[in-house]
Amino acid sequence: MAEPLVVTPAEAGQKLVQYLQRRCGAPQSAIQRWVRTGQVRINGGRCKPFDRVAEGDVVRVPPFAMADSACAPDTGMSVPDAGKGAVRNASADAGGRKEQGSAPRPARGRGPLDPASGESLAGGAAGTANEAAEGPRASGVRPELQECLPVVGRAEGLLVLLKPAGLAVQPGTGHADCVTARLAARYAGADFLPTPAHRLDRDTSGLLLVATSYARLRALSDAFAAREGLVKEYLAWVAGRWPHDGALTLRDRLEKQGAPGRQKVRRVSGDNAASRVVMSDGHDTHAADGDAPGRHAACTVTPLRRGDGVSLLLVRLHTGRTHQIRVQLAERGHPVVGDRKYGGPACALGMLLHAVRLTLPDGERFTALPDWTGRWQVDGGYLP
Repeated sequence: MAEPLVVTPAEAGQKLVQYLQRRCGAPQSAIQRWVRTGQVRINGGRCKPFDRVAEGDVVRVPPFAMADSACAPDTGMSVPDAGKGAVRNASADAGGRKEQGSAPRPARGRGPLDPASGESLAGGAAGTANEAAEGPRASGVRPELQECLPVVGRAEGLLVLLKPAGLAVQPGTGHADCVTARLAARYAGADFLPTPAHRLDRDTSGLLLVATSYARLRALSDAFAAREGLVKEYLAWVAGRWPHDGALTLRDRLEKQGAPGRQKVRRVSGDNAASRVVMSDGHDTHAADGDAPGRHAACTVTPLRRGDGVSLLLVRLHTGRTHQIRVQLAERGHPVVGDRKYGGPACALGMLLHAVRLTLPDGERFTALPDWTGRWQVDGGYLP
């Protein structure tokens, strides 16, 4: 009989099937069969695959389940997912949320790591030398690249990372190195693998929220879905002189166009979209899409510096569409500097779009300025 598993605080709240996928590394179909035939028990009783596990629950699994786990390769997240937006250690539940579970759990010989320790993903209480040697090889991440993900803030169940431009959040075609792979390498033994709660475009730099417990991941997912309480703000240098003095809310309907791999996002209708609703507090939401083309997108733009050739803007998102800021600005004749995909002028520093400030539903705020240099340099005096 395999030693029973005990659900830790970081793992609590997951569905049983996702919990066991992470712990045992077995496919969902096998886990469902074990549960259906009574080989899996929670606190001695029968259970269902989608029951949620609680802290302290004792989960019994068949002996071969953990034997297979100990022999399974610790692949972490290095294998690219089949489709853009898929998270290798998550699967959507019926409510559309993402849940950790499909990445194999490493053998327990190394012991758990504390995701909240260390000043960066490469520093602090990094575990044993054996962990440091095995983690990067398993995920395909070169050890020196792990230095590029500093932790700039923390809250309960949460890390705030500073993602550099050029690094994708998730694996994809042509690149295995990404934020999730580096997290898998750094925290290979954690009870709950730290998981990004949202995404940034590959060429966008800035603040990224990473949950270190399932409960916090779910709470953040709910906040993003409800578009309430969680505020994301970006700095953007754009081409041309921004024509408006004060804050302006842009509202569009956007849709992806083109063949897979060559898709671009286009505006299909602008500020007069019939589905627009503006709340009394200024928050933008929308009614049901119905047959209207595209998806509603809204952001508020405030100019911080305006020149004849370029302007510096602060952009507050109200929705989270793919390439939203880049497209909404480009469609108005002010593409982001360095964004060649949407017509921006070339820039040696790359695309000058940076997630500068995040405000959590409880009011806690994190700020990190971009490392742009020369004429593009920004200091804290620009921010309202």
